[in-house]
Amino acid sequence: MAPAGTLRLARIAAGVALVAQLTRRLVLKYAGLFMPATRLAQRELPLPAEQEPIYQLPFATPPGPSTWYVEQWYGNTNIAYYLRNTVYREGQGIHFGIDFACPCETEVTCIGDGVVIGADDLSYGAGPHNAIVEHPNGDLSLYGHLRWFPEVRWGQAVKAGDLIGYSGDWLDNWGCAASPHLHLEIRRPNRNFAVNPVHLIKADWHSASLGRFLGFAKDLDNPRRWQTLEDQPETTFGGRILNEYNSLWMR
Repeated sequence: MAPAGTLRLARIAAGVALVAQLTRRLVLKYAGLFMPATRLAQRELPLPAEQEPIYQLPFATPPGPSTWYVEQWYGNTNIAYYLRNTVYREGQGIHFGIDFACPCETEVTCIGDGVVIGADDLSYGAGPHNAIVEHPNGDLSLYGHLRWFPEVRWGQAVKAGDLIGYSGDWLDNWGCAASPHLHLEIRRPNRNFAVNPVHLIKADWHSASLGRFLGFAKDLDNPRRWQTLEDQPETTFGGRILNEYNSLWMR
């Protein structure tokens, strides 16, 4: 027979467990009565599905040291941060495209079906030569820093994989000696918004990071924000600078 003290402790423990179980049931049953209607509705809605990538990469070749790789991502990059009040001022201090390092005169292909709405339209930036394609959903893809005038013309219908032009350098008079690369942007219909191409282009992005990426600027007041390829802000051209940090993590 167990000692009386042991039995008493066991009964107390069982009673505590029963009270906890009943309390939990009551909380679950009546918690909804004290929630705002909007929160109740939100709780019942399924989580939004991630958007499926609908475009392809702007090259016919896979990434590699002799073909292409990503040298600067879209978003709150360190380079964009340090140039936030000059080069990237109109883009809220954000690098609003992806830079693909590639040999000069690499073939650049269209990421999706559409119609050419700009050929050397430098009101979009990204000179010395560029091309802009409007896609059926209203997205615009911009191919910047081309070597020469693009191979497509205004109003021309294009398919995914069609030749757009040849990659060049942002300093054309250096003859591709500065930093040869393709600058690719995806903008929304009225052209005033840029979004992260990582979410819209089907690719193994992490494998494309073959180069020495200088990283994302880190705000010590919010150190986890905008630190991954996927978690980057949308850009509103002409809007306020997003990364004017009081305390920056210096790398």
